[in-house]
Amino acid sequence: MFKLKENHTNVKTELIAGITTFFTMVYIVVVNPVILADAGVPFNQVFTATIIAAVVGTLWMALFANYPIAIAPGMGLNAYFAYSVVGGHQGISYQTAFAAVFIAGIIFVILSLTPLREKLIEAIPENLKHGITAGIGLFIAFISLRLTKIITAHPTNLVGLGDLHTPLAVLTLIGLAITLILMALRVNGALFFGMIITGVIAFFTGQLKFDKGFIGFPTLPEGLIVANPLTAMTDVIHHSLYAVVFSFILVTIFDTTGTMIGVANQAGLMKNNKLPRARKALLSDSIATAVGAMFGTSPTTAYIESTSGVAAGGRTGLTSLTVAVLFILAAFFGPLVSAVSGLPAITAPALIIVGSLMMGSIAKIRWDELDEAFPAFLTILSMPLTSSISTGIALGFISYPILKLAKGKWREIHPLLYVFAILFFIQLAFLQH
Repeated sequence: MFKLKENHTNVKTELIAGITTFFTMVYIVVVNPVILADAGVPFNQVFTATIIAAVVGTLWMALFANYPIAIAPGMGLNAYFAYSVVGGHQGISYQTAFAAVFIAGIIFVILSLTPLREKLIEAIPENLKHGITAGIGLFIAFISLRLTKIITAHPTNLVGLGDLHTPLAVLTLIGLAITLILMALRVNGALFFGMIITGVIAFFTGQLKFDKGFIGFPTLPEGLIVANPLTAMTDVIHHSLYAVVFSFILVTIFDTTGTMIGVANQAGLMKNNKLPRARKALLSDSIATAVGAMFGTSPTTAYIESTSGVAAGGRTGLTSLTVAVLFILAAFFGPLVSAVSGLPAITAPALIIVGSLMMGSIAKIRWDELDEAFPAFLTILSMPLTSSISTGIALGFISYPILKLAKGKWREIHPLLYVFAILFFIQLAFLQH
């Protein structure tokens, strides 16, 4: 079913890859409820909804697309939901905001059934794809360094070196050293075993505690938040949330598409500049977004942390299936997952290393051609500086056709690029983002 031999992998490698991906992204089941709680959504509701959305999307990716890519509610999209949609609009409750997410998800499913998203992958120029991959790598490394306080806010330069004597920073650096040594020795599953060893050290040094026990049953205090599509559409029309729906669709399309390209490039899954079974893969996050909104979570996206599983050898849907099963189990181990994911030093070393691996795409960019190099550079630079994958993609999409037009190479550009350049310009210039 997963064509392991054809993809030069085996069951053990895929299982380890799935476990690695899960532990690098499981923080979302804690972080997502914390952020959406600021919009008034009950913590337990979001915790369970997050897992439901992740399982639905990731299982679809595993069983229908056969890719080692995990799906879950996206960081950034949850902040936009909580602070811009609910917090920035008077009279908009979280229930109404979820109606907008649900409608966006339905439109998203329809778009994914058309050739549009599939054609988009083929339309993105090679150098922009390499820029997206490298930018994501830089972004996740930066996030990891910031979460572990190795990099902190600076009053003059915005960021600076943090206090390396703090227990969190020391544990991160030790974990990074251990994981790098394991990788240098070519130990299979080095990223995963690095996390295990770091976790053991954290436990014995008192940084990892299990005060709330290990097991807790999942609940949905409010049941289905969005149950009727007609009511959801009425809410969107009544509150004129068209710009919100458009923003959710646009950001999610490019977050997921960009991440899939980055992961697929790293795994060597792209064939002749195309992603096989692209339409099936692209349906995963759109279906999960609609389902997740019904239970109470923000839009889903493909997770950049999937690259950690790819780096551990994952190449097929068996990796994703493993992630989905672990998310199901995580629903019953809320306190345990909360404790482990609450200590970023355990997962940060793996993400920093994955970031370095993804930066290798820079070597494939044609730096001697300004019209090819600068849009890729802008994409790479802006992802970590704006804390947004989609913003980086937007700036790359806008600058690429401008430079090509200036050089009289407008025929080299796929018509879709012009369309999305205009849409991105409208979004950045006139809509909340």
